[in-house]
Amino acid sequence: MPALMIQGTTSDAGKSTLVGALGRLFARRGVRVAPFKPQNMALNSAVTADGGEIGRAQALQAQACGVDPHTDMNPVLLKPASDTGAQVIIQGKVLGNMQALDYHQYKTTAKNAVLESFARLTNEYDLVLVEGAGSPAEINLRDNDIANMGFAEAVDCPVVLIADIDRGGVFAHLVGTLELLSQSERDRVVGFVINRFRGDLALLQSGLDWLEERTGKPVLGVLPYLHDLYLDAEDAISTQQARHTPKLKVVVPVLPRISNHTDFDTLRLHPEVDLQFVSVREPLPASDLVILPGSKNVRADLNHLKENDWQSQLDRHLRYGGKLIGICGGLQMLGRNVCDPKGVEDLPGTQAGFGYLDYTTTLTPQKALKNVSGVLALKGNSTDIPVQGYEIHCGISHGNALNNPAIFIRDESGMRAEGAVSADNQILATYIHGLFDLPKIQQTILHWAGLESSVAVDLTKHRQHQLDRLADMVEEHMCKDWLKEYAAHTF
Repeated sequence: MPALMIQGTTSDAGKSTLVGALGRLFARRGVRVAPFKPQNMALNSAVTADGGEIGRAQALQAQACGVDPHTDMNPVLLKPASDTGAQVIIQGKVLGNMQALDYHQYKTTAKNAVLESFARLTNEYDLVLVEGAGSPAEINLRDNDIANMGFAEAVDCPVVLIADIDRGGVFAHLVGTLELLSQSERDRVVGFVINRFRGDLALLQSGLDWLEERTGKPVLGVLPYLHDLYLDAEDAISTQQARHTPKLKVVVPVLPRISNHTDFDTLRLHPEVDLQFVSVREPLPASDLVILPGSKNVRADLNHLKENDWQSQLDRHLRYGGKLIGICGGLQMLGRNVCDPKGVEDLPGTQAGFGYLDYTTTLTPQKALKNVSGVLALKGNSTDIPVQGYEIHCGISHGNALNNPAIFIRDESGMRAEGAVSADNQILATYIHGLFDLPKIQQTILHWAGLESSVAVDLTKHRQHQLDRLADMVEEHMCKDWLKEYAAHTF
């Protein structure tokens, strides 16, 4: 069954968005299509319907294709916990922590999982759109490669190479990448896509002609810079906002190992919210709401906050009536202690928390992975306000503060209490990611934080609109004959 791989000359060249756009285009034409990324390194992740964990970009691409996310779509996920180590997740389940050199040797074993997952997808779908990672020209990573050309060679997959012209040097990126590939790898590159072009295409044409003559490969498309494109980030934090008349100021500290910062996409999109991501080393600016986000290394990030005087700054924020939310790792930081007796995230040990809520968290090797739904339990609000989200965390919290929950979650036994709200109603803590995604709960929590407004962002509708917008642009600016021919080959 056919597959097509999108590789990039650099990170952030546009691989993820092109796979999403092509997925939406082929799905519109009746092709049963699925995304696939053999190996992803990212701290933004999602929980799949089969109870595993994959990169958030693949979950978004699955939505573009009109299918449910599955662990086979991203069989290897690496979640960095330090500069030299990462948590390794194989087919949705945690294998353990590895140092970079150890994982490099493990890749020969990981390749088996990659090929198994790819085989299952090709048996189920007409077309699999494969996304590479970083660049295929990383000479030091060529041995045992499972992310780029090593995978393409193993499954005999054609490759489209995409480069970002907005950052400059696009012809050097494309030609240089080809030069660093083996002859068999160069042969499987079927063409180029140039991404994020601004200006008059006529001024680029001589360069395109030179590129095609120099390489013997066609330019399949020149994609224009698409302004105001808001989609879930694979990893990098986007500070782009759709703002008109901000009335509520929200601050999120950028932790060294911040994870799932896509929790705040709706706040970036909200026309009355001024969302600021601030460095931990910067002073906490005056704000209405501070949100402590998730973290892949909670104790280390908590220590980093304390070393930069965030304890006293948060004390002052609360003293002046500000609101504070902790999500996942942020919840754990708000308690009395974070204990890691088995070295789940780092060396074994205990770190004192901020102490605002009476509970202690013990990190455990078993990771909670589940999609959840329930109702909000904030004081003064109706209990019929729906909550939907997902849990991804290593750790169990125990303590009296949890007797005043933030949310009631539905499970097999009925309703269970989740999270905590402080006695003075200033602090909310929860393990639930995606807290702001539903319009009603988003509106309610922002009202709790001080925003008197009826405005809300529907993230589901927004994503669909942006995916359609992206697909329309790609359909207009990529070679239509090539797209039609490739779609025809899938039947």
